[in-house]
Amino acid sequence: MDRNPAVHHPVSRRRLLTGVAGVATAGAFAGALTAPTPARAAGNGHGLHIVDRNENGGRLQYYRFATDAIAWDPAVNVLLPDGYHTSGKRYPVLYLLHGGNADFRTFHLQDNIINLTAGREIIVVMPDASTGWYSNPVSSNTGPRNWETFHIAQLLPWIDSNFRTFAEYNGRAVAGFSMGGFGALKYAAKYYGHFCSVSSHSGPASLRRDLGLVVHWANATSAALDLGGGTVYGAPFWNEARVNADNPVQRIGSYHNKRIFLAAGTSPDPVNWFDTINETQVLAGQREFRAALGRAGIPHEWREVPGGHYFRHELFVQDLNGMLGRLRRAT
Repeated sequence: MDRNPAVHHPVSRRRLLTGVAGVATAGAFAGALTAPTPARAAGNGHGLHIVDRNENGGRLQYYRFATDAIAWDPAVNVLLPDGYHTSGKRYPVLYLLHGGNADFRTFHLQDNIINLTAGREIIVVMPDASTGWYSNPVSSNTGPRNWETFHIAQLLPWIDSNFRTFAEYNGRAVAGFSMGGFGALKYAAKYYGHFCSVSSHSGPASLRRDLGLVVHWANATSAALDLGGGTVYGAPFWNEARVNADNPVQRIGSYHNKRIFLAAGTSPDPVNWFDTINETQVLAGQREFRAALGRAGIPHEWREVPGGHYFRHELFVQDLNGMLGRLRRAT
């Protein structure tokens, strides 16, 4: 069994409830992440029942939940700012969304999010999303996979109930990579009053371009990796109302009065078809989205840089600076 909360593998509810999976410990991160005293223990609520946790005196906290929204027990890493346990301050929150075929550990294990946010007064929430495209699917053959419900209706208010946050528009940002970049754009528009800043790092911003290539990709990947053959948007015929509601380029009016940051690569690896298809489509969709924002007079930041489909640490740091300039400051 893993000894570190950040590398605790997805576990079925049955295993957790029969006692096969124990409570993880701080393990190898104890020296780097612990402080004198932990924060107040988190409680159940908002449809979430904690079935596993690692709360400690350090920055990285781990929770796994039983929820009717998801058939297995999804998890979240909550990265606290330095000094959280003793400061008494309230902090803004960044919801940081992972890409497809990944999980809640991705930004910690692959992208060193602890160091990237060191010294910054912000809470970073990194939830599971499987390859569910941050949606409640049209169909699932593997039980409930209502990721949108889990994130927006359950996890967001649970975070505000259990941590010292600003539970308001100016207190929250949402950002993501790839599929998570799409999820960030979708959530920021669809739930306008929740997030004042939105960032998409190599995330698609247009679902319908090129005969709906991104919708087809979402359906295919979710069917294979999350839904057991079910789909996010329906096949062979789409649920057009859902596509319209989720498509960032069709929701331009919902980005008024938000800080917007977009990043994409201009030179994907021509030998790597996955990299080429992904970033070529991302770049074209972001340009379409930016043009629509421009026509609407909505300010936005954007970066086009060499390379393909990967999370660029230096652009995230630039983005984080912008978020903190827009968000309510810790007090």
